[in-house]
Amino acid sequence: MRRQARSAALWCVASAAASSAASASDKAAFHLFNPTPRELLRDVDTDRPDTTESPHTVDAGHFQFEFSIADYSYDRRNQAQETTRVWEFAPVNIKIGLLNNTDIQFLLTPYIRERTTDRTADSTTTIDGFGDTTIRLKQNIVGNDEGDFALAIMPFITLPTAKRALGAGDVECGIIVPMGFELPNEFSLGLMGEIDILRSADRSRYVVDFVHTATINRRIAGNLSGFIEYAGFHNFNNDEDYRASFNAGLIYEFTPTSASTPVSEWA
Repeated sequence: MRRQARSAALWCVASAAASSAASASDKAAFHLFNPTPRELLRDVDTDRPDTTESPHTVDAGHFQFEFSIADYSYDRRNQAQETTRVWEFAPVNIKIGLLNNTDIQFLLTPYIRERTTDRTADSTTTIDGFGDTTIRLKQNIVGNDEGDFALAIMPFITLPTAKRALGAGDVECGIIVPMGFELPNEFSLGLMGEIDILRSADRSRYVVDFVHTATINRRIAGNLSGFIEYAGFHNFNNDEDYRASFNAGLIYEFTPTSASTPVSEWA
């Protein structure tokens, strides 16, 4: 399940295109094996580094890689009276454009190191290894290529590829509904609702979480932009108290297909 934590990361995105000689004004004709020509590509939009996902998809036949060099989280406010420190190295979201309005995503964490201290028993355990694997399918409903409003749906499934003590230990799933609005004065607003069906902390049953977020983004100067975000987490089974976090970050676009972001989060 999601942890209440403070975290920091250096996040990057890179995009690559499969070659194509195709040229058409109707982008619906393009697909994985008939890629969208470069001159018809939409601007790169990412699902990271904030919690709010993007309603836009990767163009058909193109690939996008969103990754962090390292993520760190710290949590001591929980009912189990435990302090948990987690390092995640090179977590990546690999995105592949299947159709003009559809992409598939593979979220992997090659290496996780988790150190947990039981403050009651005064004991510490450390476990590390490969993380769980999440597969997501994003379908844009409206606004992928034009307009001031965009909406998508994105079901996902998480497979227990990590050690049982390190990951969920079972299959988890959910659905995400992101939307975006273009506002005056170069501001943009992102909103998201997400239902997660997760294993409980003791892994005895499934529980349901509702995640809701809002983020404001604006270009500051040249290729530099910034964002602030609120994210809330509600557990319908009352296993956990309501949690909230505030995130902020700067995004610098090196080229039209790459960017880097330092991110901070307060929970």
